[in-house]
Amino acid sequence: MEPIILAYIGIGIMVGLSGIGSAYGVSMGGNASIGAMKKNDEAFGNYLVLSALPGTQGLYGFLGYFLLQGALVDGMGWGPAAAIFGAGLALGLVALFSAIRQGQVCANGIAGIGAGYDVFGNTLILAVFPELYAIVALAATFMISSGL
Repeated sequence: MEPIILAYIGIGIMVGLSGIGSAYGVSMGGNASIGAMKKNDEAFGNYLVLSALPGTQGLYGFLGYFLLQGALVDGMGWGPAAAIFGAGLALGLVALFSAIRQGQVCANGIAGIGAGYDVFGNTLILAVFPELYAIVALAATFMISSGL
């Protein structure tokens, strides 16, 4: 097997898992929004913001590709290929779980807003915590790409 194949598998894992996590997280917020609109349809703007928030992890996976693409060259060694694979695996898994858990936080906030509680700001603050770990994984990917 050529080393570049391992690197591209890492890229695929990174983009794929982060996208899957975002799809799950966004759909959790969307499902909660549909239910909440039955009770309070005037807060749709808040529902929309909270539903879209888990979509950022998919963007981090996509950005990770752009950070690493310069090292994807024919004839690359096993060291850089393993580094790209590791970065892809780490960012992909962290973004997957971060987006899912952030979607759950946002869905609960949407349900609270639908029930008449003023929890938009608090939900936004609490939803940032799972996001932080995806940002840390993206920063690690940047540091790995700088070392290649």
